[in-house]
Amino acid sequence: MSLLEKLESKKAAGNSPGEQTKHQSLSPTGRDPYADLKAHWHKKVIAELKEIPAEDKENNEVLSKRIEQLVEQFIIEEGNSHIPRLDRLRIAGEIVDEITGYGPITPLLRDPDISEVMVNGPNQVYVEKNGRLTLTEVFFRDDDHVLQIIERIVAPIGRRIDESMPMVDARLPDGSRVNAIIPPLALNGPTITIRKFSRDPFTVDDLVGFGTMTAEMAQFLEACVKARLNIVVSGGTGSGKTTTLNVLSSFIPSTERIITIEDAAELQLRQPHVLTLESRPPNIEGKGAITIRDLVRNSLRMRPDRIVVGEVRSGEALDMLQAMNTGHDGSLTTGHANSPRDMLSRLETMVMMAGMDLPVRAIREQIASAIDLIIQQSRLRDGSRRITHLTEVQGMEGDVIVLQDLYNFHQTGVEPDGTVKGHFQSTGIRPKFIDRLEASGIKLPPELFQPSIF
Repeated sequence: MSLLEKLESKKAAGNSPGEQTKHQSLSPTGRDPYADLKAHWHKKVIAELKEIPAEDKENNEVLSKRIEQLVEQFIIEEGNSHIPRLDRLRIAGEIVDEITGYGPITPLLRDPDISEVMVNGPNQVYVEKNGRLTLTEVFFRDDDHVLQIIERIVAPIGRRIDESMPMVDARLPDGSRVNAIIPPLALNGPTITIRKFSRDPFTVDDLVGFGTMTAEMAQFLEACVKARLNIVVSGGTGSGKTTTLNVLSSFIPSTERIITIEDAAELQLRQPHVLTLESRPPNIEGKGAITIRDLVRNSLRMRPDRIVVGEVRSGEALDMLQAMNTGHDGSLTTGHANSPRDMLSRLETMVMMAGMDLPVRAIREQIASAIDLIIQQSRLRDGSRRITHLTEVQGMEGDVIVLQDLYNFHQTGVEPDGTVKGHFQSTGIRPKFIDRLEASGIKLPPELFQPSIF
């Protein structure tokens, strides 16, 4: 019996459907006077829906209308006509969300202004909106209600969550990233964190409009991608690395064969020739895991023009560097680090995690030879996201990898409302790889590399 089944059987033993419909008792949190009635009608709707044609079940619009009709019918039949019209609509809408969506958080997932949804147990749901964390008035019935939503998310993609594997990474159909962790590891109750992706992927113009980068930086990055430079996007959690990677990948010509490799498929590439590979966790016996490293090695046999790895965080860094050094130019990836120099240190550590007993100098030579550009991205105090450094990897001097900033963001202060003040600036230094850009037929205007403030 699964963890969810145990919880449901325990609940069923303590509360019969008849008891729930006798009166409008308060929910355990005391917030919804119709909670028990809603749970009762939800079960009746599920029973009724078994009788409708399969094609209607597949059509969300038809299904939603049928659910609303059934709820109205039950309200009248059971003598609950005194319930106000607005509450009836709310109850019907919540039952629709429960059956066709992801329960109480469905409206949050539909809101285009919300970028992250954080469920901290059944009684506390936060969202990130415009870069700020806000507590919502959304609640779940109890722990097993949250567990039902988690299982609804992870089941379609072949993932599982239970006592033997109480953590899972998953994704929604639109590519939004989901992490879930349940008791006994999560003491607050089942916890869900959803990093939402927009239905229409952000374009480079969007990032320029948001102030993440300038038009000059965008022009430079487009040239780097088209000239097949190897690029690493570095930054902290929530800094916008995957969004920037998506934008960079949009510059890849549509004639090239692209292979993306991720833990949970999030990238939204629009080119026609894209193969998406996704890692696989172990099964219930602890076997059958396919890691990012396995997929990177396999991708080299798939005749890729470009390899895009969602994130390097372990031994796959060695295979990625070797691919970059053996003819697979134009590869893109992301990594967690606080600065370009820290990104290089992390890459050294990740290569060592591959289990190869390589001297540090050999690792650094691999890194210096493979990577051409590091894009450092940060989430600032006001919630805005900025590319703070575009840094060229110039090679080795002795035992040290030489880095050179080409563009950076200089913070000058904070406005009274908390908004960060600052400006982008060009360091005035032409990159050493400018010859490679020109050899690819790309000529950038000289003013891009003149010392200036944007």
